[in-house]
Parts: sequence; structure tokens; C-alpha cells
Amino acid sequence: MIEVYIDGASAGNPGPSGIGIFIKGDGGAKKFSIPLGIMSNHEAEYHALVKALEICLEEGYRTVSFRTDSQLVDRAIEKEYVKNATFKPFLERALTLSKEFDLFFMKWIPSSQNSVADELARLAVQKSKEVSE
Repeated sequence: MIEVYIDGASAGNPGPSGIGIFIKGDGGAKKFSIPLGIMSNHEAEYHALVKALEICLEEGYRTVSFRTDSQLVDRAIEKEYVKNATFKPFLERALTLSKEFDLFFMKWIPSSQNSVADELARLAVQKSKEVSE
């Protein structure tokens, strides 16, 4: 099974943002640090989820276990529902993508267990700040 750790971060809310994705399994690890531009932290968290799902599908992974420290994202996937209309397109895209896997899990973890994805997200925020200056 492939383990996927995701995180989104913003410097300000909204502010320069980025995502971190850490994929473990298949005998190796892959790291992604992707700047996003200006948005809220919650938007960045959803971007991380969608981008990680896309990467996993591109890599041909069939069984994935996602880990996030965002309770908002975890609950949205679990309930297949969001109140905030801003996040609805992200959730719909994520649910559509998640159904393409043979097996998809989402699990909330404390921030202390998501340090690699967090570090990658913070690095992406710095890249995003440099671009916006």
C-alpha cells in the first residue's frame, strides 16, 4: 500500500501558499513542494489533496492511504460534504478522483506525524513569496 502525506500552508490568510506531498511505498519515496500563489490555508489543504490524488493516478498506484493533519479535509472526505461553497469544487474533484483507485483511505493524523509534508508545504510557501515579490 502507498502512504501519501499531504499538507497545505499559507503565510497569512489569505497569503502566499503552497502544498507539500510525501509519497512512501513501492520501495521508495517521492517529495513534491508546489507553490500556489495567494489563497487561504484551507484552500491550500484542498489543493494538496487534489494534486496528490492526480499524482498517484499518474503513477499508476491502485491502493493508497492518505494522511492529513487537516480535520476540515478529513471530515469533508469522510462525510462527502462541505458547507463552504468555495471548497465544493475541490471536494467534488477529490471524490471523483478517489473513486478511480481500487482502494482509497483518508486518515487524520496529528501535525507531529506530518512533518515531511509540512516542511515541503512551507518550502513551497517560500517559493510562492519569492514569485509574488
